[in-house]
Amino acid sequence: VQADGTDGNCVTFVLHDEDHTLGNSLRYMVMKNPDVEFCGYCITHPSESKINFRIQTRGALPAVEPFRKGLNDLMGVCQHVLNTFERSMKEFRARR
Repeated sequence: VQADGTDGNCVTFVLHDEDHTLGNSLRYMVMKNPDVEFCGYCITHPSESKINFRIQTRGALPAVEPFRKGLNDLMGVCQHVLNTFERSMKEFRARR
């Protein structure tokens, strides 16, 4: 991850080796924060596997905070989905 920005509340993060899978999911999680004014991403070129992920916050909140919170929240959601899937598979196999 590489961050570019003139001030702390409006930053573009460059995420290498990523695509729409992380970009759209992370954008959704970050936009749930009421202190985020804008969040979006773009893929620089179809042949490149990197995205530019931009966050602009209201007030003095540094953009890195909702970015970090969004990543942590997304990891929590993914872990919940994985746990639910594994539990369901275990129940399914036990019934067979």
